[in-house]
Amino acid sequence: MTAAVVQFARKGFAGARVDEIAAAAGVNKQLVYHYFGSKQGLYLAALESVYVEIREKERQLSLGELGPTQAMAQLVGFSFDYLAEHPEFIALLGDENRNKGAHVLDSDKLRKMHTPVIDMVNATLKRGVQEGVFCDDFDAINLYITIAGISYFFFSNNHTLSAIFGRKLGSRAALAQRRRHVIAFTLHALRPDPGARQR
Repeated sequence: MTAAVVQFARKGFAGARVDEIAAAAGVNKQLVYHYFGSKQGLYLAALESVYVEIREKERQLSLGELGPTQAMAQLVGFSFDYLAEHPEFIALLGDENRNKGAHVLDSDKLRKMHTPVIDMVNATLKRGVQEGVFCDDFDAINLYITIAGISYFFFSNNHTLSAIFGRKLGSRAALAQRRRHVIAFTLHALRPDPGARQR
């Protein structure tokens, strides 16, 4: 599975070859077909494996044990850190989107594994609203997409952004600055509007 993730991340579904994946894994190609049925089956298993890893780590955050503001900051920071440490995840998502999500659509497992993290975000949002530290303008799915998006774009386009703005946005200092920014940006957006209560 490790070999499959590496090859699909480097070459995409269209460019990766099962015989190269098998050779990198030190197994017979026929054994790969025996377990996964086809190249499509292997690719889907690779996608599921990277999603399982991030979802398991998200569940370990234990956001319910933290105050809502601290919990949200931890979730945003985790999302940023995970993408920084897992470029293969970004590459696989980019390739699957080029394929219009065809393999994800075939996986009940992938669709179901998102429910716990959305429930976790929703519970944190509700606690924040009840405690008066979050506004009630956001739903959990849109918020989660935003949290993922503001970090994902930075990493998926890091080379072009660095070239355009003439900055080394992959440097340790740039990463630390961007991490602080995305956390502060999200928390600021969630704050209640004092003027709304007066109106």
